[in-house]
Amino acid sequence: MAQLLKGKEVADALTEKISAKVEKLKSAGIEPALAILRVGENPSDLSYERGALKRAEKTGVKIRQFIYEESVSQETLLEEIDQINRDPSIHGVLIFRPLPAGIDDEAVRAALLPEKDVDGITEGSLAGIFTGTHRGCAPCTARACMEILAHYGIDLTGKKTAVLGRSLVIGRPAAMLAMEKNATVTVCHSRTGKEEMKNICKESDILIAAMGKAAMVDADYIKEGQIVLDVGINVNEEGKLCGDVDFDAAEPAAGAITPVPGGVGAVTTAVLMLQTVEAAEKTL
Repeated sequence: MAQLLKGKEVADALTEKISAKVEKLKSAGIEPALAILRVGENPSDLSYERGALKRAEKTGVKIRQFIYEESVSQETLLEEIDQINRDPSIHGVLIFRPLPAGIDDEAVRAALLPEKDVDGITEGSLAGIFTGTHRGCAPCTARACMEILAHYGIDLTGKKTAVLGRSLVIGRPAAMLAMEKNATVTVCHSRTGKEEMKNICKESDILIAAMGKAAMVDADYIKEGQIVLDVGINVNEEGKLCGDVDFDAAEPAAGAITPVPGGVGAVTTAVLMLQTVEAAEKTL
């Protein structure tokens, strides 16, 4: 039976760490603050926002919300971001995307200072990950994978690691973060042949699945004793949340595995708060 890598345990440990950092910053006269910029009432955005508000309350991070109707103009959004950039009391910014039609996503991302980009959406933040300079922050989900491995004492040094997915939100940054921890990484994607992908996964010590395809990773992808991080959030035919990994098929062979729900996703809001606090620390 595989070890369950539960996200709540990781998030709780991070929350304790963040709270201590917040108290230290407050004693120095700095109150870490996160700006949440949301356009419209997308249910998934609202759900994540509620989770972020709860995590902020637990850690002591201050939240400032900037909420707009879907009819908001791009000019108004860009002006708001400029004001947030200039506000020294705001240390991090979360912008919910995708934005409504008619708003240039690239222009919005470009307007945000990488130093305040605690969700890893700007080119400056991504460049920081790829160059190792860490200007800005990694996308929260990608870093959540690394935080889970670290919490459970899983060393990536020399480990063959397969990353399924090449998005800028998870796949590519997760691969870079794993390489920074001395893993030997292979990235597979939608154009990788199915049999080749299976072979790469079967030869890997660690598997990070982020393809966005429900239960695509079955027992044929799993090596005995493998560490499996399932980043996927999908809804199956029965209307239930499931990951990219067929849990029932993979768990018997895996050495350790994250559940869905309750795995990687449970850690992301804690990482969001951690990166906000780290951005505040840089202002000292």
